[in-house]
Amino acid sequence: MGWIENVRGTGTKSLKHVLKLGVLTLFAAQSTAIGTILAIDEHRKRRHPQSGLFPYEKPRSFQLRETNITLFTYGGHLYEAQLKEIESAKKYIFFEMFIMKDDPIGHRFKEALIRAAIRGVEVYILIDSWGNLNQRRKFYRYPPLENLHVIRFPLIRPGILTGNPRQKGRDHRKILCIDGKVGFVGGYNIGKLYAGHWRDTHVRIAGPEVWELENTFVDMWNLYRSPKRQPELTDSGSGTWNPKLRALTNTPAFNSYPVRSAYLAAIDRSSHHIWITMGYFIPDDGLKRSLIQAARRGVDVRILVPQFSNHIVADWVSRPHYTELLQAGVRIFLYRHAMVHAKTMTADGQWSTVGTTNIDRLSMSGNFEVNLEIYGQQMASAMEAAFAVDMSNSRELTLRQWERRGFWPRLGEKILRPLGPLL
Repeated sequence: MGWIENVRGTGTKSLKHVLKLGVLTLFAAQSTAIGTILAIDEHRKRRHPQSGLFPYEKPRSFQLRETNITLFTYGGHLYEAQLKEIESAKKYIFFEMFIMKDDPIGHRFKEALIRAAIRGVEVYILIDSWGNLNQRRKFYRYPPLENLHVIRFPLIRPGILTGNPRQKGRDHRKILCIDGKVGFVGGYNIGKLYAGHWRDTHVRIAGPEVWELENTFVDMWNLYRSPKRQPELTDSGSGTWNPKLRALTNTPAFNSYPVRSAYLAAIDRSSHHIWITMGYFIPDDGLKRSLIQAARRGVDVRILVPQFSNHIVADWVSRPHYTELLQAGVRIFLYRHAMVHAKTMTADGQWSTVGTTNIDRLSMSGNFEVNLEIYGQQMASAMEAAFAVDMSNSRELTLRQWERRGFWPRLGEKILRPLGPLL
């Protein structure tokens, strides 16, 4: 029996060796592919830089019951509206941001927040450390004012080491609320680049439904404040119920991810059209299957993504999904001349969402995110109009074009596809 055990032991060691060799080989192939893609992309950007020019509309406003909603598709318009509200604040400001650049636009916001605190407004700032790791630390130092409170969301998340999903995730939200009267949310970070060279989408809401965004901020603040340094905010409850507008918040600390469920429900319900604009599109099997089923039952499914995003590796990890989608009748459009960073969808002229959540694993089941879900024909009409403008600045990728790509792109896609769950 001893020789059998020896054979089994040898076989186990051989299997472990083969598995280890396979993992190392895949890692080496992926590293080589990433290096090659980045080098080619740098060459492309030098030879054919994006102009940063794109068509856009003026902000559109409309009423949804007692709440006024404004849709922004150009950063310059959004920033002026946000700064105006900050300057008019009288009681409090909630400001939560993933990235705020150390540039003239970022300084305008910082100075406006400080001036608000000086005139007596309670200012609460929550900013992600990872998203701003490449900015000067000096820029994120604020004067020691009694009513100016700042949390830098932790750079190191212990869940990375422990594997606990409740202790993972970045604060990817972009929220601004003023005095319980006005709130902003969407894909726009703050910086000169985003002001006029990136296409994104944000909404402003004014009225009782601002609570939806305030509650999101309050929960986040109270989770990560230091009891000795930062005050606790009151969780007041809404007092009003409006089924036509609600904030969906992905919160890893609660193991809660409702945004994905909302997308799935809207896709499954749709009977006419689904139009998606997404900065980073790496769908999981469930979302991809739902989109394919919708297209097969005759729904006009369109997905608009950047022709070249600012994270080129994410583009390549996205591409392996194109074949199945195109074969099912899903239409894919590539946005040209600028980065499109929006995270939006509208369906059947009734349902729309705008927020911070990309269709990828990091956003859907990893980061702290927030999306507004809005039921209403006026919002859907505004979203459809914005999508039509974006279509005028894009080219359609047909199945025939896609199937004509060469051997090396196909190989790169196969090598990088396993990275999908990490992005």
